[in-house]
Amino acid sequence: MTDDKDVLRDVWFGRIPTCFTLYQDEITEREAEPYYLLLPRVSYLTLVTDKVKKHFQKVMRQEDISEIWFEYEGTPLKWHYPIGLLFDLLASSSALPWNITVHFKSFPEKDLLHCPSKDAIEAHFMSCVKEADALKHKSQVINEMQKKDHKQLWMGLQNDRFDQFWAINRKLMEYPAEENGFRYIPFRIYQTTTERPFIQKLFRPVAADGQLHTLGDLLKEVCPSAIAPEDGEKKNQVMIHGIEPMLETPLQWLSEHLSYPDNFLHISIIPQPAD
Repeated sequence: MTDDKDVLRDVWFGRIPTCFTLYQDEITEREAEPYYLLLPRVSYLTLVTDKVKKHFQKVMRQEDISEIWFEYEGTPLKWHYPIGLLFDLLASSSALPWNITVHFKSFPEKDLLHCPSKDAIEAHFMSCVKEADALKHKSQVINEMQKKDHKQLWMGLQNDRFDQFWAINRKLMEYPAEENGFRYIPFRIYQTTTERPFIQKLFRPVAADGQLHTLGDLLKEVCPSAIAPEDGEKKNQVMIHGIEPMLETPLQWLSEHLSYPDNFLHISIIPQPAD
């Protein structure tokens, strides 16, 4: 892969200042102060909120506590989506800190998966990594790795260790010199305006004539409504990690540098905020 180490580092260390507040109907023995935290964009809510949980449980009785879940402006937050994706999709035009409400009862079964333990997060994460490698290398790279390599990927993410994670993830980002990129690009495109959770299709990084496909090429093919017509006004923002990459950016470069740790490009299409 082309070595833009600084980009990888900037993506990894991206943080979102967040204010957690206990839902007003939760029963407490004394007032629950809000809890502030810098959330890592690349991680998962249920992986980095142990301190939040402990903070609010201190003012609650044991019998009033069941599974914790989070919500932003009435929308339950899916723990199996990376934090940065949730923010870009739901809150990118709002002021910081991000205000998240914490619940300990009335778990929204229709909207959220249960997260009984860290093992559930690890299983979800590893299944995404394996799916991404099936697209990129027909699973050859992930299958040649040892169990301890899989564990190192997970521990690197869980413990926020950039070097530990990338020592293994680097292998998942390589491709044969005679090819100009991966077999297919692992991506998911999300929109708040549709019921469909996301768009995911087979898309090659290189065209039949050898030209590199760009982000714009991908959107034209799988989500044309995201792109403004040449003479029209821009109606949407296309966001990855809180930035709007240029539509001319090669998809292969984006896949190598702006994928989340699960090896997918998570792309948010959000309405252009009114000035």
